[in-house]
Amino acid sequence: MLINGVFQGGGVKGISLAGAIKAAEQNGVLFHRVAGTSSGSIVAALLAAGYTADELRDIIMGTSFSQFLKRSSLFNVLLIGPALRVILKKGLYSGEELEAWVRAALLQKGIRTFNDLQPGKLSIVASDITNGKILVLPDDLPQLGIHPGDFEIARAVRMSCSIPYFFEPVMLRLGHRYRKNKSFAEQFIHVVDGGVLSNLPLWLFDQEKMQDGVKKIPTVGFQMVGETSGKPHKIKGPFTMLEAIVETMLSAHDERYIEQSKRYRTIKIPTLGVGTTQFNLEKEESLRLYASGVSAGNTFFNNWDLTHYETQFLKYQPLIRPQ
Repeated sequence: MLINGVFQGGGVKGISLAGAIKAAEQNGVLFHRVAGTSSGSIVAALLAAGYTADELRDIIMGTSFSQFLKRSSLFNVLLIGPALRVILKKGLYSGEELEAWVRAALLQKGIRTFNDLQPGKLSIVASDITNGKILVLPDDLPQLGIHPGDFEIARAVRMSCSIPYFFEPVMLRLGHRYRKNKSFAEQFIHVVDGGVLSNLPLWLFDQEKMQDGVKKIPTVGFQMVGETSGKPHKIKGPFTMLEAIVETMLSAHDERYIEQSKRYRTIKIPTLGVGTTQFNLEKEESLRLYASGVSAGNTFFNNWDLTHYETQFLKYQPLIRPQ
């Protein structure tokens, strides 16, 4: 069976997505096009590059995500340092380590830019907070005067993963012909985590046109849900408040939308109480998340009914188109 896969963001919980991909493989499911937001964009990019579910598990399990949380000694001074970095850099961490890690992983498969993939294979969702709109990469880059094919996938992933105030925004400079009559500062847009505007963009492939006589390829969402979703947060200061904002933004943003569409095309993966920014995740917790993804994926695909999908899609299509 051929599907389009859309992967939700959820920070370190992304290992569970690899488990659901393993279930898809076990059920004979192939991915036509893939898309993702935040940590979902990492999984989507690696999947598009040719990584299998087992390889995804190994590369994620073999990575200490705390390595992405590096900053200079100046910004490590107790209390004052982190606050100063947020004021000056607009984020606790740069995101450069994450970008370098994604770049190295893609190069293992000979992939660097969007030109290295089949056209339309990969879509990454970020948020353009300068203009207040969703940024779909690479499709929307021509509107900024940037050639989409030459754009680095690792850079796009970093944009999608730039959790506000946790990672600093990515400054994307407009193309040459769009800089005319603009000051230097006006030549840049600020780009942050795609979850700010759409953490599970199922609508991305709904307008996909197929040849006459060929059935539309179904789109399946891979969503992480669990005990942290809707759970009260203990807010004791500015940083715990920031963590609460991040959890709410990434976990609850699309929940109403998913309820409206009856969840008929969404794999719900329990995340076992693991938090989005829990970067010190133990190996045992990662393995449990992976197993949770395998279980949820198998439950979904074992009950798959294409006729039911098509009926529900036609019923809810007016609700699932972006406004």
